Amino acid sequence: MIDSIKKLGLFGLGMYAITQEKVDELVKNLVEEGEFNKEEGKKFVEDLIEKQKQQQKDFEEAVSEKVQDVFGKADLATKEEINALHKKIEDLETMLKEKMKDE
Repeated sequence: MIDSIKKLGLFGLGMYAITQEKVDELVKNLVEEGEFNKEEGKKFVEDLIEKQKQQQKDFEEAVSEKVQDVFGKADLATKEEINALHKKIEDLETMLKEKMKDE
């Protein structure tokens, strides 16, 4: 499952790189053809990048929510619960050692 999530994240990064390349190429062509001047092209790219960043953030949040939902339904212990159990075990070991000393 974690491997699938990592692959999904890498896919998203790969898509970002490909998209950035294509956008740069498209804008360059539009500037060369006179459809945009350089300032308009720059603004267009900045707007697209900002939208892409927001979409990436939304995507990551949605994936994170789904992963948490899946793990929640799987009834797995959280890191905090495991740490609390470790602390209880340490406390019990300390109590046991003290009890053994008294005998």
